[in-house]
Amino acid sequence: MAKLTNQNTASRGRKPDSVLSWTADSDSTLLECVSKKLADHKRNSIKTLLKYGHIAINDTPTKQFDTPVHKGDRMAVNFTRPFVVFYHRRIKLVYEDDDILIINKSNGILSVSTDNQKDGTAYSIMRDYLKQKNPELKLFIIHRLDRDTSGLMMFAKNIEAKETMQHNWNNMVINRKYVAVVEGKVDRQEGVVRSYLAETSQHEMYSTDNPEEGQLAITRYKRLKTGNGYSLMELELDTGRKNQIRVHMKDLGHPIAGDRKYGAKTSPIHRLALHARTLHFVHPATRKEMLFETPVPARFLSAVSAR
Repeated sequence: MAKLTNQNTASRGRKPDSVLSWTADSDSTLLECVSKKLADHKRNSIKTLLKYGHIAINDTPTKQFDTPVHKGDRMAVNFTRPFVVFYHRRIKLVYEDDDILIINKSNGILSVSTDNQKDGTAYSIMRDYLKQKNPELKLFIIHRLDRDTSGLMMFAKNIEAKETMQHNWNNMVINRKYVAVVEGKVDRQEGVVRSYLAETSQHEMYSTDNPEEGQLAITRYKRLKTGNGYSLMELELDTGRKNQIRVHMKDLGHPIAGDRKYGAKTSPIHRLALHARTLHFVHPATRKEMLFETPVPARFLSAVSAR
């Protein structure tokens, strides 16, 4: 059923968006699907809407008239203005709906602001993107990645989604996997590192056997490939402590390449070789399972490949 909504309130002198949204009832092309719904519009006017980014499939603005549309796809036409298209050189928008937003962050970008840096963080960049769409939209942090860790990161677009994810993190998050290049050849094919993590006054994390001194941290690892004096590892978190993987790889005797803070001697790809590859969780509103996965970074593969 089609629905005409005002997506934006008329705040700050902004004219409200008039958006027609519906669910595709059959497979077709974008032009066919929109033409069927907008039967009172001339074909050229629909092509103009396409050309200038007024049409979206599953919340993604799309201009190509022959883009496939599948039954169940969410369709939308904004008659007021083009949909906002996100672009950033070092952040990719992977998924967005009314409740959550998933990005693939490059290394070197802070997740959130610090006393020394307020702008240019993943949070500020995505917040500004939402403000472009609608000044009323808000953004909330759910979890963080280290500045030098790349990969998948999730934000909430309302306080309910944020609190649902954070208060039920261990139940809502089914799986989080990272890949890393570590120094040396890891002898065991797979295993588990378990310790209690505590923090020094210099903000460096360390492992202890004393449960009263730190928080329990469990990391499962699997060796994927070795070469050139390095190992490519898959790492799965049972807990999500600060610098957990970095400390546990140091404990294993194989620090992550490029991680001088935790004992690495080399940096073959000139960055911390740690990437958040897989994010598998239960959606905070729909309760459906969501799975996002990125490829192993090409530079990680080259570090363990024969030269």
